Amino acid sequence: MASSSSSPPPTLASAPAAGHTALLIIDMISCWDFSDAEKLLPGAHAIAGRIAALKARCTRAGVPTIYVNDNRGRWRSDFPKLVEMSLASGGAGAEITSALLPGEKDYFVLKPKQSAFFATPLELLLAYLKARRLIVTGVASDQCIWATLADAGMRDLEALAPRDCVASQTPERNQRFLRQAEEALLVRTTPGPRIRLPAKR
Repeated sequence: MASSSSSPPPTLASAPAAGHTALLIIDMISCWDFSDAEKLLPGAHAIAGRIAALKARCTRAGVPTIYVNDNRGRWRSDFPKLVEMSLASGGAGAEITSALLPGEKDYFVLKPKQSAFFATPLELLLAYLKARRLIVTGVASDQCIWATLADAGMRDLEALAPRDCVASQTPERNQRFLRQAEEALLVRTTPGPRIRLPAKR
């Protein structure tokens, strides 16, 4: 039996997010075996390095990273297994995962639909992290990124989508998303290197 002086178990999130900010990486870890994957993969590959650079800055600043991925209708989905499968799949998909390899202190949620909030624990996780500002990156910009940004707004969360860290099936679709995000959702699209983060911890 544990002594009465034993420390309590850790909470869901062990430390609050620096600057009340969290980084979301949406649908970048994948085997790219779904419909339209061949159209989306080039854009995802092009932004992977820029997201990795932004993630490195966030990690140094104490801003947590949350990976958000589809469970693809597989209700026994396991994120570590998805990472393993993506690395084993080879090609550009494996290169993306290698560039964005999750660390031990990163978080993840699996989503059944487009929004990172719908039927996921993301809102609860953000509450534990005391995060009220989201940096949303990944694919597809005019689908899952758009839905996530809209849901963030309905929860009175500040969100931005760095224009160099989101992509869609075509550059034209991505440009339309960026215009609509700024005009309709009032979301800033500041490039990743220019996003202001909390002072380095």
